[in-house]
Amino acid sequence: MNIAHILLKAYRLHPDRTAVSIGSKPLYTYRSFYKRVCDLATCMTFELSLSVGDRVAIVMPNHPEYLVIRYAAWYAGLSVVPINAKLHVREINYMLKHSGSKVCFVSSRLQNEVFKNSDLVEVIDVDSASYQNITNRDSGIEMVEVERDALAWLFYTSGTTGNPKGVMITHENMLVGAMSYLVDVDDISSEDSIIHAAPLSHGSGFYDLPHVMRCANQVIPASGQFNSSEVLGLIQDWTGVTMFLAPTMVKRIVQSQETIQSSLQGLKTVVYGGGPMYVQDIKSALDVLGPRFVQIYGQGESPMTITVLPKKVINDVTHQRYEQRLASVGMAQNSVSVAICNNEGSPAANGTIGEVLVKGSVVASGYWQDEVATKTTWKDGWLHTGDIGFFDDDGFLTLIDRSKDLIISGGSNIYPREIEEVLMTHPSVHEAACVGQFSDEWGESVVAFVVLDSESSTDARDLDAFCLDRIARFKRPKYYRFVDSLPKNNYGKVLKTTLRQLLT
Repeated sequence: MNIAHILLKAYRLHPDRTAVSIGSKPLYTYRSFYKRVCDLATCMTFELSLSVGDRVAIVMPNHPEYLVIRYAAWYAGLSVVPINAKLHVREINYMLKHSGSKVCFVSSRLQNEVFKNSDLVEVIDVDSASYQNITNRDSGIEMVEVERDALAWLFYTSGTTGNPKGVMITHENMLVGAMSYLVDVDDISSEDSIIHAAPLSHGSGFYDLPHVMRCANQVIPASGQFNSSEVLGLIQDWTGVTMFLAPTMVKRIVQSQETIQSSLQGLKTVVYGGGPMYVQDIKSALDVLGPRFVQIYGQGESPMTITVLPKKVINDVTHQRYEQRLASVGMAQNSVSVAICNNEGSPAANGTIGEVLVKGSVVASGYWQDEVATKTTWKDGWLHTGDIGFFDDDGFLTLIDRSKDLIISGGSNIYPREIEEVLMTHPSVHEAACVGQFSDEWGESVVAFVVLDSESSTDARDLDAFCLDRIARFKRPKYYRFVDSLPKNNYGKVLKTTLRQLLT
């Protein structure tokens, strides 16, 4: 059950369709893409002496060869370790060592910066002449067949607490996840395109799969990274465009579009996830970019596949609970079961807050070489996500916060997300994030870190009065810290651990 079979099928169905493009220019057809994959898989087997089950790391910005390497590794029965190119060298080396990767593919811009002193793995520069030579062969190996539970994708968590953990994603997990996209998120035709503006090492890379299933075109921005103006330009060049974007990326595209006023005719779907999208932000995005949005909620342990808020719901402004649904992350996708459990581990009633649990054939089975963390996170067949939320009577899940972000003040639970949603409706607030600070009197007090729009004269008294009009007095921030920006990781998530450190 090798996931690379989807590429073989696409090649057989539409060999002459464009498979991969760089910027506005086609690069590979499915015929040339498949041949390049076969050539590299053969090289991996014979010249690099890699055996079935070995791990192959990729550390590079988005690059056309990223896709070639992934499918070549799977074709040869190997496992892929995607590593975000923006991580610190210490983090990269930890992942290389922990995963036991034998080979690491990099682009030239990282070759000297990151790996000049590394002897952990064999490093191959995909921009070098030697790499081009090894991918030009006259004959190739046959695809290696693997079991459905064979490791395909060893994804390392962001590691906001302790060392990152390697999530073991199997061939079956990936296949079910790709089919779940086509069932729950969006349909794709062979005339469509996906612009990989977000990192291929994360969610955007997972959405490569359903597009190959439909023989669609995958577009790599020439810059290799997210640039809102570049993305808006690429929408002019392709049809049926889909993108996966973090909420912070959506905001930046909205801001650019308000200035540039580009044609959006080629844009079909924006899937957003990976962090909280505040109601005010998605409303602004709908106003500027139109009814093109789908929200997904997932984790590395259940990649992109826990819940979905489809276009139909997001665009149904006449529904009596429209605001509440827009603030939710939608309903369980068809590939999983989702439950809410209380502190005793019992199912929570609708409207009652508890931890989000997930199970299904798309959910990973554990962490690489970490039995303790695996046993803590997977219990009785359920993945314990660490996220806190509740179901409404229609099955819509609203996330409140991560369990570790809960603030307990004066014996009462305070969920930062609720306060942040209120602050984001203030006309002068650009970004906001709330954390708890130790208090002798209350146990914890709420501190709001706020980024104001330029030239705003809003102060703490204004925001305090604003919150008092909208939420209970005990929930309002006790302190406000005005900052130029919020610290974020490479996927756009606000680093609340860093914010807490600023309080000490």
